[in-house]
Amino acid sequence: MPDFELEDKLGGVVAGVDEAGRGPWAGPVVAGAVVIVDHNLEGFLLDGLDDSKKLSAKKREQLYEKLFDAEAKGQVAIGIGQASAAEIDSMNILQATFEAMRRAVAALKVKPQAALIDGNQNPKSFPCCSHTVVKGDSRCYSIAAASIVAKVFRDRLMAELAKEYPGYGFEKNAGYGTSLHVEGLEKYGVTPEHRKSYKPIQTFLSSKAA
Repeated sequence: MPDFELEDKLGGVVAGVDEAGRGPWAGPVVAGAVVIVDHNLEGFLLDGLDDSKKLSAKKREQLYEKLFDAEAKGQVAIGIGQASAAEIDSMNILQATFEAMRRAVAALKVKPQAALIDGNQNPKSFPCCSHTVVKGDSRCYSIAAASIVAKVFRDRLMAELAKEYPGYGFEKNAGYGTSLHVEGLEKYGVTPEHRKSYKPIQTFLSSKAA
């Protein structure tokens, strides 16, 4: 279960940072940055915060709303950043993820002195000093909160894109390569939201060009 050990060890204002959407064939990559200003959050939040992948969609949604309620009370600061499919194609997914993370931290109303970043890859030219934490979303409250923010925000964004580009199942698959997504590509082709640098999309485009 997550705790505040890593935040307390660093001291000062610490942001947790995590991303969602590195693997999908379509849509942006999204990063969340969260500073937990008040460690005495209500029980539902502290008991519920965890790696977003371990939580049900309903629980993630509830925690997402509670986090924004806490932000309204000044207990939490939340920043969200994203990099588009075109940016992913232009700079590659890793660098686009780092850019989304920089944008998320820059969007925080409370400026952090340090950031705890989920994973083992540290972005260069970050807005503050940064430290990587492997499996951070299971170890650190602020990273767990950031993982939930990034995941729910991106899922909602993909549901909106599904209205603009129906037939790919974005509202269900969030841009991942499901059979419904493949059927949509066969029927409707590639959209501006598809990552053309990704091999499945490259293969599809090549097959159509042949």
